[in-house]
Amino acid sequence: MGFDGIATAGIKAELEWALLGGKIEKITQPLRDEVNFTIRNKGESYRLLLSANTASARVHLTDSQKASPQKAPMFCMLLRKHIAGAKIIGIEQRDFDRVLQITVECYDELGTQPTKLIFGEIMGKHSNIIITDSEYRILGSIKHVDFTVSSVRQVLPGMRYELPPLQQKVNPLLVTSEDILQLINGATGTADKFILNTFTGIGPLNAREIVFDAFGVTDKAMNLLNSTEKRLFTEKITDFFLKVEQLQFSPVLLFKEQDIPWDFNAVDISQYKGLIGIKGFDTMSAALDEFYQNRNKMQNLREKSATTKKYLDNNLARCRKKIFLLQQTIEQSADKEKYKVFGDLLTANLHRLHETASFIEVENYYNNMELVKIPLLSELSPSKNAQRYYRLYQKHKNAAIEAAKQLKLANNELLYLESVSDSLLRAENEDDIEQIKQELTEQNYKPFYKANSAAGKVQKAKPMQFYIDGFEVFVGKNNIQNDTLTLKMSNKKDLWFHVKSFAGSHVVLKTDRAEPSQETIVKVAKAAAYYSSAKVSSNVPVDYTEIKNVRKPNGAKPGMVIYVNYNTINVIPQKP
Repeated sequence: MGFDGIATAGIKAELEWALLGGKIEKITQPLRDEVNFTIRNKGESYRLLLSANTASARVHLTDSQKASPQKAPMFCMLLRKHIAGAKIIGIEQRDFDRVLQITVECYDELGTQPTKLIFGEIMGKHSNIIITDSEYRILGSIKHVDFTVSSVRQVLPGMRYELPPLQQKVNPLLVTSEDILQLINGATGTADKFILNTFTGIGPLNAREIVFDAFGVTDKAMNLLNSTEKRLFTEKITDFFLKVEQLQFSPVLLFKEQDIPWDFNAVDISQYKGLIGIKGFDTMSAALDEFYQNRNKMQNLREKSATTKKYLDNNLARCRKKIFLLQQTIEQSADKEKYKVFGDLLTANLHRLHETASFIEVENYYNNMELVKIPLLSELSPSKNAQRYYRLYQKHKNAAIEAAKQLKLANNELLYLESVSDSLLRAENEDDIEQIKQELTEQNYKPFYKANSAAGKVQKAKPMQFYIDGFEVFVGKNNIQNDTLTLKMSNKKDLWFHVKSFAGSHVVLKTDRAEPSQETIVKVAKAAAYYSSAKVSSNVPVDYTEIKNVRKPNGAKPGMVIYVNYNTINVIPQKP
């Protein structure tokens, strides 16, 4: 994640502008490791979030509001006791590291106006939120750290607050160009590692960005730099930190997929050369707010769908194993005719058989009188040996017929379960997940709901809707929506799209009897490829035809249709 000292500096500047001189009106602790302050300043209310969560530690302003527990946690009560109604008089970043200090003052029960300090330490698994008095005596912390947790630094009430141990690094805001050039001389390893290991408060993403800005690559070796390159590198490092010192931030979110941010940064990024999406923001807080809201949304959806996903995965594994065994049965029955031939040949040669013979060689009149050796069971009579081969023939014949029937059903079930699994991966909210659970229940899979339960109360979410070149386009987000869209919501002249040979959404282009251009059809096909299990592929075949050519076979599962008179185009998936 990009929450390094540079991001912290950006947040510090925003908090100074918005909160300095403000009054803390409300303190809540919605989560075990998160605190929210509502602060009134300049005629507006601001919500400040401090999180010590191991995976998402941060400090920033937020627009989101989380529900608080009915009974306030002890740390929340402690904060209310000491700083409720306090005025914010100072905000400081300590040692250009990921530590923000907020200084407040308020009247106590004696009428004095003592100073209190709040520290937000953004240190991964060591993150913490700590309150101290003006003498740095710890009043409390959201996480207590004793000797059993750390032998280096304890955080307990009554102890003196000490900043997290400094690494043997240089504060980049306190060095000159000459200092940096001296550090570069004699350095080894890659240039980005040199920056990471030398300067406080800079993360891997920004280290690579400085190197890319200097050399056009991110893996430059330090021992290969000539004197000109060393001076250029020094200049780029100096310029980068000068912009930070002058508060020239340009917050961004980085997207590997078009709608899911995977990282954030306090300054713009150019090292990926168009390989990823980048979205700019006016403030670091706005970027962080969107990043964590998206991440929390995805995490919540994963948690809500975890049981269903596991159930689907188990059924998919069961189905694939069943298909494998059925295919084996069919393969083993492929030479069933051999047993019938053996039975016929034995019947024709009963007079030549001895009671205790273990085999016989006879002419095969089915194959140019070629000699064939037929194994026999010596404990059986000649006629019973012939009957045994007839039974084996009938057994394999019946097994092949039944296995073929079961294989067709198993393949259809596999296609259906893959389509449900794909729908679950693309679920955008809890209603989508609940619809999928209800669909599985209606198809006699695991009963996610008991009779007369909330199953009947699930909101029937409508297919996704948007416009392409002025044409209305609908996308089914699960099999129930696919059926509704294709069979009930569409007219016979509307165009229907679906990826070939992959699970995916039904996509309908409403034509209103107008004639869409080939360019529009390609755009809709790209959307159909995007809303499918082939979205990460680079060349996806998409079939399209008029709705009148699409029909649902009797007894088919939800989302399963057949279609004729279609065209196919190959496209690169793209979110509309």
